[in-house]
Amino acid sequence: MEHSLLVWLLPTLALVVGVAIGFLIARLAPNAAPSSTQRQLDDIQERFDSYQNEVVTHFNSTATLVKKLTQSYQEVQDHLAEGANRLALDEQTRQRLLASLHADSVQAPRERLTPPRNQEPPRDYAPKAPNSPGMLDEQYGLKK
Repeated sequence: MEHSLLVWLLPTLALVVGVAIGFLIARLAPNAAPSSTQRQLDDIQERFDSYQNEVVTHFNSTATLVKKLTQSYQEVQDHLAEGANRLALDEQTRQRLLASLHADSVQAPRERLTPPRNQEPPRDYAPKAPNSPGMLDEQYGLKK
């Protein structure tokens, strides 16, 4: 009986000691691992925030540049219209210049291309005249 008690007591005692050592290691070890993981997560979050700020800055500057471009285009249009009014010799020339100036800003509708009416699909064989031998005929290409 003492022998069977020893057989059960030693493994049970070893299990309890192993669980206690494992618990202590688990309590001390997470302090190192999560801090490196947390640092990596913070670094990734910081890079993402920086990227978002760059994207916002890029689109804000693009919008500003497009606005300036539109204003410059409008100033050129106004300058040309003023020049046409001031420099045209007669009313007919002035009207033509102004019409051509405004015609550029309004695009005329484009014509649609239509395919030819009597178009045959491409053939994958050579055409032959009626009552003449075809390319697969034994006499094709031979002189008589």
